[in-house]
Amino acid sequence: MERKIDLNCDMGESFGAYTFGEDEALMKSITSANIACGAHAGDPNIMAYTVKLAKENGVSIGAHPGFPDLSGFGRRMIDFSPEEIYQMVVYQIGALHAFCRAHNVRMNHVKPHGAMYNLAAKNREVANAIAKAIADFDQELILFGLAGSYLLDEGEQAGLSVASEVFADRTYQDDGSLTPRNMEGALIETTQQAVEQVKQMLTEGVVTSIQGKHIPIKADTICVHGDGPSAVTFVKELNVSLQEEGITTASIKATE
Repeated sequence: MERKIDLNCDMGESFGAYTFGEDEALMKSITSANIACGAHAGDPNIMAYTVKLAKENGVSIGAHPGFPDLSGFGRRMIDFSPEEIYQMVVYQIGALHAFCRAHNVRMNHVKPHGAMYNLAAKNREVANAIAKAIADFDQELILFGLAGSYLLDEGEQAGLSVASEVFADRTYQDDGSLTPRNMEGALIETTQQAVEQVKQMLTEGVVTSIQGKHIPIKADTICVHGDGPSAVTFVKELNVSLQEEGITTASIKATE
């Protein structure tokens, strides 16, 4: 039986005179693009260009809202109230939606970024605020969230379709959370290790934590990061390796 998996990547994270990632090359090897909405990264010009690029490559488009923290790339924890997070998520989804409308293409999903994503995985109030913001904006959008997290629970409670996200290039802790980036061993550096982890998640339904524990996990979409020095090669090789294992990549589609 053929197995399919969505392959997503964070995109559109350049802004102004600053360029990050190789979006044009990466877009040819992924099935879903999470596009920054001008808070942690991105700007109107970059958002418009990235939506156009995704449309041209047949890649599903998702909003990638984060904390308004350009200098920290949205990875620093900031003490916002759930109400404030609700408003900023609605605001950022709305911004990307405008560019989707202008380019006559549908927005498919929403995936929070960085510190907002990690906070929503463990804080139910924040997870509820994000899920409610998405549902109030468009009930048909798919919510991408960390597998086994509060964010997915709250998304389902809000009536949203949810997708359990796993990571090809990040390691896991015993509680199912991602290893913090400031810890040794947080990143998986080789394609072989990444493929082995993905294969384990897809075929066995578990992932081995950095401490050696087997953790049950569901995988609907795999995240690969596009900001590393070898990102393009990494994603291409991952695609080839998955195909060799009989695993094809295909986007998760929202209700038409």
